[in-house]
Amino acid sequence: MQKNAIQTPGFFPHPFSAAYWRQAASELKNTRMLVFAAMMIAIRVALKPVGINIGPTLRINIAFTANAVGAMVMGPVLALLCAAVTDTLGCLLFPSGPYFFPFIFVEMLGSLVFSLFLYRTELKPWKIIMSRFCICFFVNIVFQTPIMLWYYAIFYTGKTYAILDLPRIAKNLVAFPLESIVLMLLFRLVIPALRQNGFAVDNTKEFNVTKKTIAVTLALAILGGAAVTGFYVYDCRNNSLSANYTAEERYARNEALREIFTENHPEIEPENLVCIIEAAYQEPFSGTVNYHVAVYRAYADEAEDPEALLAELRGLSKSKAAKREEMTRLLDEVIKVTQNGTEPEKNRSEAQ
Repeated sequence: MQKNAIQTPGFFPHPFSAAYWRQAASELKNTRMLVFAAMMIAIRVALKPVGINIGPTLRINIAFTANAVGAMVMGPVLALLCAAVTDTLGCLLFPSGPYFFPFIFVEMLGSLVFSLFLYRTELKPWKIIMSRFCICFFVNIVFQTPIMLWYYAIFYTGKTYAILDLPRIAKNLVAFPLESIVLMLLFRLVIPALRQNGFAVDNTKEFNVTKKTIAVTLALAILGGAAVTGFYVYDCRNNSLSANYTAEERYARNEALREIFTENHPEIEPENLVCIIEAAYQEPFSGTVNYHVAVYRAYADEAEDPEALLAELRGLSKSKAAKREEMTRLLDEVIKVTQNGTEPEKNRSEAQ
């Protein structure tokens, strides 16, 4: 233990003791603590819509700061209840998609993690860093993934949720060191005020954030960013987007590419042309997608319903198109398209 640590009753070296949980449960009987909890709920709900959008479905939110301060003061029992209330009120006041009850456990688990690391203990920078890392990785990425799969299966039939959702993974792994620095600086400001108002916060006389701590935290951010960037580039160059298309998406994109192809090649007779996407690779750090397209000529005039046959052929995948005798392959082409596709909104998608 550090030399400046104060030996105070009611503080614990770790949360794995019955006394720790008795102390946490006793906060429910503390009127001042209940008033503080109500205030933290109000702050967290108010901060939910405040954030920076970094994509169609991802945003950096600052509500985690209020969550951390509240969990540090209130402990795991009261923090879990506050998280449940916060999540419910946030969903009612700022809805962002269909309500899905299991998301409440993401918010609650985030509050629990903060409490286990920060409540009535000797506050150290590494505990703040590890608390935020556990939330960003184990809660937001590992724990939330099966919930998102369940959510998509119920509300977005035909859509698939990418388990390796790179933007979400990148946001969490790169942002957590910077968020940890924000928390350390915030604690330096609020801990003296909390102590003056009679709240037992930690078992440390003075909480210091050293240059070494900040340097290590920034190094973690750079390392995480480099790893995610490398995997992102590899994924863009080796995994085709078309593998996850639904039948409706495949037909719409095949038709859109057929229109682009006919505009680019006025010398080719457009009648009964069929364009089939064979692969679609997104260029890294760009909204441009390179579509590898096979162009066919369909012989549908002799069919009982030529239009129905053409509609069927134009919605085929590459493997099924190659087996159809009603079409002759004319050529292959790569078509670059800049698009702003969006995924369904993700309801309360990450722990704060």
